[in-house]
Amino acid sequence: MRERLVSVLLVLVLSRASAVAADPLSVFVSVVPLQTFVERIGGDHTQVVTLVQPGQNPHAYEPTARQIASLAAADLYVRTGVGFEQAWMSRLQAANPRMTLLDARDGLEGREHDHHHHHGHDHDHGHADPLDAIDPHVWTSPQRVKLMAARIRDALTALASEHAAAFQANYDRFAADLEALDEEIRARLASLDDRHFMVYHPAWGYFADDYGLTQIAIEHEGKEPGPRALARLIEQARQRGTRVIFVEPQYNSAAAEQIAAAIGGEVVVIDPLSGDYFNNLRHLAKQLAPEQDS
Repeated sequence: MRERLVSVLLVLVLSRASAVAADPLSVFVSVVPLQTFVERIGGDHTQVVTLVQPGQNPHAYEPTARQIASLAAADLYVRTGVGFEQAWMSRLQAANPRMTLLDARDGLEGREHDHHHHHGHDHDHGHADPLDAIDPHVWTSPQRVKLMAARIRDALTALASEHAAAFQANYDRFAADLEALDEEIRARLASLDDRHFMVYHPAWGYFADDYGLTQIAIEHEGKEPGPRALARLIEQARQRGTRVIFVEPQYNSAAAEQIAAAIGGEVVVIDPLSGDYFNNLRHLAKQLAPEQDS
């Protein structure tokens, strides 16, 4: 009887240990595209939470008390330096000092902000973290995402080495999909004559750099354009024959609508924060070069 009891207890202890070992890693990310990347690599071995939910502005966002409390159990936080993180990062780390912190821009070829946001926080070049002078929208470049994904794979492997083979296999598939996406966009945009495109908020700089394009932003230093700047933008658009202005759902599109009306063009909503990463970039490329379908 005693031996049976011991064996039952042993089974319970061992099953409890394997259940603990099988717990998925708790990963927090700043924006939705990063959730897509972590889930592609981590699969069932990760549970991913995004702080900035769809439709919310990551530059003006403030984490909730519940989010900060739940961060206490996180194994990994992946940041990209969007506006709210510059003001909140020290508090997020204080909520969980043992949490691994991965900056998605680290080790990548960065580009300076096309402007700096001023939402009541200090975001200038003198910020304590030199990465904060770098444009945070690195995920709009499939080539950079491939490098970023390798670092996510390595961070997950360091935290759960027993799943290293799964993380590597998932990464290989993801990297192949990114290569195919890059080739598809490159082919579509290759014969584009006008390589400028107009946006409200300058979130597409890395995408533009990858494919030899130039984004022209309506918003400057986080502010709406004044009458003179607006007139200049309308003139630029007329000269280039611009027909489409891209806006994000997180921003007021009144200025973009005004320019579109003046040039007989249209406003198209494209969200750089979409979780449907591949179709979103395909959609942007198709909007830039629709004639490829004809």
